[in-house]
Amino acid sequence: MQRGWKTLLPVAVLIAVIGYMVMQQRATRVPVPSPTATVAPAPDEASDDTDAQASLPAFLPPEARHTLALIASGGPFPHSQDGVVFGNYEHLLPNKPRGYYHEYTVETPGAHDRGARRIITGGDPPGVYYYTDDHYRSFREFTVSR
Repeated sequence: MQRGWKTLLPVAVLIAVIGYMVMQQRATRVPVPSPTATVAPAPDEASDDTDAQASLPAFLPPEARHTLALIASGGPFPHSQDGVVFGNYEHLLPNKPRGYYHEYTVETPGAHDRGARRIITGGDPPGVYYYTDDHYRSFREFTVSR
């Protein structure tokens, strides 16, 4: 018995819709670790951490503290792109040799990708820090006390 495309089309659409719904449900069930839970300071360094966090500018989102803690400890980073050389192709940061700047993701709650928020560091070890929340269209410099 041969079936025409008009008969099979609704079945194919139904299968595609069910597949899409299953994929969406799986994507929303992936547990995301809490940034504050993974960077809790040891008891003997709590006062230093509090002092350093208190000196950060108000424009940084809370998730930036987690990223800065990872940068200070050398990782591990949640994204493979974290720590890669930032090319400064927009020429919005001071002109430096290639390899001077590195970029790190600042998590965006609810985002299904890396989002647009980044911290750019300059130097090795980092001596200058920049924050962008609009995917490299603008930067704000800030300092991190050591």
